[in-house]
Amino acid sequence: MIEIERKFLVISTAFIDEAFRENRIVQGYLSSIPERTVRIRIKGEKGFLTVKGKGNECGMSRLEWEMEIPLNEAELLLSICEKGVIDKIRYEIKKGNHVFEVDVFSGQNAGLIIAEIELNSEQESFEKPDWLGEEVTNDEKYYNAYLSKNPYKNWTK
Repeated sequence: MIEIERKFLVISTAFIDEAFRENRIVQGYLSSIPERTVRIRIKGEKGFLTVKGKGNECGMSRLEWEMEIPLNEAELLLSICEKGVIDKIRYEIKKGNHVFEVDVFSGQNAGLIIAEIELNSEQESFEKPDWLGEEVTNDEKYYNAYLSKNPYKNWTK
């Protein structure tokens, strides 16, 4: 139940040609406080309820619990979420022994592209593709819960 994840900005769309899967994701938050975020997500034709704890000091590890729920229940719960729904296309790209999930945001967060990789330990090494940019793992402004309230379009460029 501990998720170990690193996040990176993406500097090129070259990853699209390498993707083996893509899904539209729409998600909202029943609670977006960092100590316990509660997320409702529709990914393709499936619904999910996810609870996440606050990240550790370096931002890589945190408690995560997720359960698939019926799509109609996810749609209903999404309708009572906090203001600011996230809409994105997720591309999955295999590199070495890992899979990168690259999110291309739309709507209020259009223009933002973030890659995530889940690891088995904080020290685990991995192959870094050419399209991977600056690491933003410990920068909370790149968390979806933050983006739902402070969309990328409003950031000072």
